[in-house]
Amino acid sequence: MPIHPAASVQVPHAAARPAPDNMKGILLITLGFLFFGATDAMAKLLTTELPPLQVVWMRQLGLFSGVVVMLAMRGFQVMRTRHPAAQISRGVLATCSATFFILAVQHVPLADATAVTFIAPFIVTVIGGLFLKEPVGWRRWAAVAVGFLGMMIVIRPGMGVFHPAIFLIVAAATAFATRQILSRVLSGDDTIATTVAYTSITSTALLTLPIPFVWEMPTEGWIWLVAAAMALCAATGEIFIIRALDVAQAVVVAPMQYSMILWSTLYGFLLFADLPDLWTLVGCAIIVASGLYTLNRERVVARRQRKAEQALAAEAAARTEEI
Repeated sequence: MPIHPAASVQVPHAAARPAPDNMKGILLITLGFLFFGATDAMAKLLTTELPPLQVVWMRQLGLFSGVVVMLAMRGFQVMRTRHPAAQISRGVLATCSATFFILAVQHVPLADATAVTFIAPFIVTVIGGLFLKEPVGWRRWAAVAVGFLGMMIVIRPGMGVFHPAIFLIVAAATAFATRQILSRVLSGDDTIATTVAYTSITSTALLTLPIPFVWEMPTEGWIWLVAAAMALCAATGEIFIIRALDVAQAVVVAPMQYSMILWSTLYGFLLFADLPDLWTLVGCAIIVASGLYTLNRERVVARRQRKAEQALAAEAAARTEEI
């Protein structure tokens, strides 16, 4: 699924970090999304044979395995946090977003579902502007409006191609956007590794609860193989993205999330003979363009803030010298 734990975590300010290797980070995060695209495709395939909750649980086991590997490498000090309630809440939202997405892709083409999830950054802007009173200029509000227009072009309600399950994709994107807001709260105190660990452990624990009531034993050997491959791809993708955010600047690698539409289209065609129509491609292009513009505006605003802070610091230092 394109809305996964690591991709939305902002890098905390560290006292001493090595110089970022952005090219390596771009390569790693692209590979991560390649594996996540394969994970989504296999999850869609498995929903034809198994209950969706069971598929989500199997998928989360892969992410959990990636976290277990990380804990083995870094130790359990990774679990130290000053915000346990916020970390657990983020895990609950991860459970909701993953479950909603896989429930929906039973009925919605993979590329269409992926395109709709791209509205998450715009939902973050809306939440930040309306409820958290963050400053949002008219350019970003315009980008939000254009992004939602692109979504409406993709789903086209009333034109015979709309499926009610698309609302589950919107709900998944909303849960993901709320997770991003929590990530902003956590990023100043907790590392990426800590946040990903809590998210994975919480979501896996929650999804394990209903498994005894929905479990269906796979009847064909290929189902077990696909489930194992899905979990492995999920773990591999998570590890790649965690590493990408460790070695590169988040603002540089973040736009690579839009490569998911390429992988989703490819896997959708290979496994389900689904190809997005012209209107879906047009809507997706509008959403991606608006999202990239929003990311660029955030980068510009952050650069201005840094310059203002540096100017204030220089002015304070000058006054201190005069005294």
